[in-house]
Amino acid sequence: MNITIVAGARPNFMKIAPIIDAIKQKQTEGYNMNFRLVHTGQHYDKNLSGTFFEELNIPLPDVNLDVKSGTQAEQTAGIMIGFENELAKNPCDLVLVVGDVTSTMACTIVGKKAGIDVAHVEAGIRSGDMRMPEEINRIVTDSLTDYFFTTSTIANKNLQDLGVKPEQIYFVGNVMIDTLRKNEPRLKQPKIWKTLNLKQKHYLVITLHRPSNVDEEQQLKSLITKIVTLGKDLPIIFPVHPRTKKLLEGLDLSFENLHYTNPLGYLEFNYLVKHALGVLTDSGGITEETTVMNVPCITLRENTERPETCDIGTNILVGSDSKKIESAFKNLLANNWKQGHIPELWDGHAAERIANHLVEIYEL
Repeated sequence: MNITIVAGARPNFMKIAPIIDAIKQKQTEGYNMNFRLVHTGQHYDKNLSGTFFEELNIPLPDVNLDVKSGTQAEQTAGIMIGFENELAKNPCDLVLVVGDVTSTMACTIVGKKAGIDVAHVEAGIRSGDMRMPEEINRIVTDSLTDYFFTTSTIANKNLQDLGVKPEQIYFVGNVMIDTLRKNEPRLKQPKIWKTLNLKQKHYLVITLHRPSNVDEEQQLKSLITKIVTLGKDLPIIFPVHPRTKKLLEGLDLSFENLHYTNPLGYLEFNYLVKHALGVLTDSGGITEETTVMNVPCITLRENTERPETCDIGTNILVGSDSKKIESAFKNLLANNWKQGHIPELWDGHAAERIANHLVEIYEL
């Protein structure tokens, strides 16, 4: 069988890496399973894309659609046009998409219109917040998908409630954690560690990129000011997403303990996360990694599509509620954080399960 694997943005690369490894393993076992890797070019900053191929040993893409940035409509249209041409030139038996970025949705639509099966890795997660572009991407993707590979029993139920047949749903675990477990021994100190003389469990990491946090200048300024104030003298490391950097340039946010960095590669960023006292973020994927690494995580959102990181893991939701943020900091600084546990099947073998299911589905 021929599989076209789609990657478009930073989180995708972490998810496809173990899947590619699992497919290669099946090839060594004699199974007729081939893949073609399509990079849509949705993220094009080197530290948001190129570095990941090098660090995670992902083969170079067979094609880069080179779509780059634009409005939601422009980016979606560009990906669809490029991917339609790609499938016409290189037919396949299965389009495999991961996550919930624009590329996921756009390539799912194109694949189905071409009469090709679609498999969605990380299917069924929901935030219930239609203001999030990712939520729309998830809903559209899952409405068209043929094979659903899920990270949790909550996702299974979400899909069943929508009428998806149980035999289409495969609970496999979390491929993001496959990548984390494989690369934990390879995590490396970023230069900023020595530059700032950082010490384990004596600094915070912050990431922000969602429109609800960064689109309104005063909201962003107020949020960062509160975090810096509550963090007292702790160094706060802020790898800045290109989208956020543009907004920060016009704000007067100069604090002695707030340190901006360029986007970091996977190995350096997760080194910072692993050794931090805590992480503040509006990213869903980071809440999964902090849960597995047992690092306290404060999520600056009103909702999450990964409730298991709150119910089972080390994550709590605070949104923009000042009292909740203050309470979280009080517990964090007092070393009074809740005890987290690792969700079911987040064991580093999700991609192997996906490959095994594909062998069964296509009777290879």
